[in-house]
Amino acid sequence: MLCLRQIQLIAVSSFSTFCPVTMALWWFLVLVGFFLLGRGVTNSLVGHNFTTSCNHLTLLGGQAGGTEVSMQRERGEGKECDNFSDVDFHEAFIGTNLYVRLLLYTRANLDCGLELPHHNFTKVPLFHVTRPTTFVIHGYRPTGAPPIWINHITRLLAEQADMNVLVVDWNRGAANLNYFTAVANTRRTATNITAFIRRMTDEGACLDSIHLIGVSLGAHVAGFIGAMLGGQVGRITGLDPAGPMFAGVPPEERLDPTDAQFVDVLHTDMNSFGLQGANGHIDFYANGGLDQPGCPKTIFSGKSYFVCDHQRSVFLYLCSLNRTCRLTAFPCSTYTDFINGQCSRCEAFKPASCPVLGYDLSQWRDKLLKLGQTKVYFSTTAEPPYRKTSYIVDTVTWNQYRRWGLVILRFLNGKNVTETRIDHKPLRFEQHTSMRLLAQFDEDLYPVRKISFRIVTANVIGPQYKIRLLRIMITPLDLPERPPMCRYDLVMEENMDVTFKPLSCDESHL
Repeated sequence: MLCLRQIQLIAVSSFSTFCPVTMALWWFLVLVGFFLLGRGVTNSLVGHNFTTSCNHLTLLGGQAGGTEVSMQRERGEGKECDNFSDVDFHEAFIGTNLYVRLLLYTRANLDCGLELPHHNFTKVPLFHVTRPTTFVIHGYRPTGAPPIWINHITRLLAEQADMNVLVVDWNRGAANLNYFTAVANTRRTATNITAFIRRMTDEGACLDSIHLIGVSLGAHVAGFIGAMLGGQVGRITGLDPAGPMFAGVPPEERLDPTDAQFVDVLHTDMNSFGLQGANGHIDFYANGGLDQPGCPKTIFSGKSYFVCDHQRSVFLYLCSLNRTCRLTAFPCSTYTDFINGQCSRCEAFKPASCPVLGYDLSQWRDKLLKLGQTKVYFSTTAEPPYRKTSYIVDTVTWNQYRRWGLVILRFLNGKNVTETRIDHKPLRFEQHTSMRLLAQFDEDLYPVRKISFRIVTANVIGPQYKIRLLRIMITPLDLPERPPMCRYDLVMEENMDVTFKPLSCDESHL
């Protein structure tokens, strides 16, 4: 019997809950989404503009598509360049056999990848085993096209430190219509790379200096490598680890904190292609790890509907590497608690701030290892630099009648205005009630000359009730250098703006 009630393209938490017919239909619809748009539609996808400072190329969302990169060698500055495998769609349709390549990038050859032999790599002058080495591991490639972000991440990683950047090209193995074949190839790929790393250590490399960055299925490849090496690699970064076939399995069958000395994970698509739960020493949840701003909500948007949320993890990480996005995340039990303003304290990390998404987590690492698994949450905008400016809004009301509504908050500076709506749940205003809210703005407007505050209720026809605010205090959440803004004893009508100049906060009123 067909499990119709289980067919939810957006709300799939685990393949294990599907009946076989439904699971087959689910994957058929997903693959149709990929094939209808083909391999080169990436340049028209919605919601993922990203420009790097190094080469001014624009990344537009879509995991499988974009710039054509062939396996053929190209000549550049007298050197032969080795490029990421571009598997023909016909081959992907039939199915590819696993073949793992390692492409080396350093500061000396950022524009020209060099295929590294698995055995005689010490003879390659550009490869120094005593340098830190970062492996970049891609995920499922249903159409066989190269990831459009490969060149960007190699450049940005090389800017962080003088390191070897090794792109693990397992496209022949990941490029299969049959997702289950690609899943099976994750362990085989991990075995291959583990043997290579062991040879590196034989030549003097230190496991402490190994960093594995895995995207989607690649995150689990990284986890398997780490487990095979006894959890001794220095770090694993998982960018939205794949969920299908990994939900509900034991820790040894997926990425988990024991796979490396330090594991950090970013979640962006837990209700579809990403893995739910906590999988690292620290798990970052962008917008709760679910639907991402700017991503399509209907299947009529084509391929972007399937991949946008999932690969937002890559674009957020690239933005953090590029140092154009400072995305501060806050420890919290749930995203609901976070947007309710209940998670604004970071005492556990003092004197450091709350953790910031990105490459350098050194100032939080030791405390995170002591804390165990830590969940941190943050919200983003739809476009780079993705950062929202957040404020904690504390109010004390003193009105005679109970009113329910939402809040519209505006900051003004001359002709410039930024606005936010706090409307994720009904808010209660009644006599002597303290309330804490989280206000998040897409734009950072500073200094704030005036503030407009409105309480919107469902009362449209009847008399407008007055609401008295004994105090309103607005405190920057992650900008401690900015002082809080206050106002005292405001009387306003529901559904009407009250505009005022912010005052410094008098301790006698607090």
